[in-house]
Amino acid sequence: MTTPLTKQSTESGSRAVEPLLKVQDVSLSFGSVRALRNVDLQLMPGEITAIVGDNGAGKSTLVRCMSGIHRPSSGTIVFDGAPIDFRSPEDAREAGIETVHQNLALVEDLTVWQNLFLNRELVTKLGPVGILNRRKMKSEAERMVSTLAVNVPAVTSRVRRLSGGQRQAVSICRAAGFSSKLVIMDEPTAALGVQETARVEELIQRLRSEGHAILIISHNFAQVMRLSDQVWVMRAGRCVAGRRTAQTTGEEIVALITGAQAA
Repeated sequence: MTTPLTKQSTESGSRAVEPLLKVQDVSLSFGSVRALRNVDLQLMPGEITAIVGDNGAGKSTLVRCMSGIHRPSSGTIVFDGAPIDFRSPEDAREAGIETVHQNLALVEDLTVWQNLFLNRELVTKLGPVGILNRRKMKSEAERMVSTLAVNVPAVTSRVRRLSGGQRQAVSICRAAGFSSKLVIMDEPTAALGVQETARVEELIQRLRSEGHAILIISHNFAQVMRLSDQVWVMRAGRCVAGRRTAQTTGEEIVALITGAQAA
């Protein structure tokens, strides 16, 4: 399996850049079903990494282990230099891992700013009483949206009035707006049209340029080849291959997924 290390130039020469996240020999079973089998892969800082594979390959299960929904049965996940043992998604968020799920997890009857601060409400203490600081949350939401150039009508708009692309942008903005080191996206453009897909891809590339590490799960091989720096291929709960995107082709990735080509 390919396990790349990139090099950064320094005044004293070049040094290896440590992975931001390393999955080492991770397995997960649900009763007698082995969902993950001895998975090894890594994500580099400041890169877009893709995980691809057929339905049931274990992609989403692995992401749930990274984001605190599942705990591996065995193996180790190292994030930012330290082993992690997340017991909830809140633990992952506090560590700097944000996840944009396929269903977006937005509340349609709330406004954009309310969704951005859902479960992260800013409260002003007045003695024993806490009062929501709505003015500050709206102001911060406007800053977050403008920083990422998210195309939404206004932060006071209700989510149900937004297009699919705008909703996706809000979900990404929420993930990237709270000092996240890693943003995980599960099928980020699956339900979008061509123009909205292009806007979301621009947003993903902007996040990379700002130093975020991005992990995407996608069945869109053309998108994977356009966006990613590294591709990992999963099959039947195993990570069977890793390729630098610039050194592979869509045809090779498909062959690795189906087993037509050995890793």
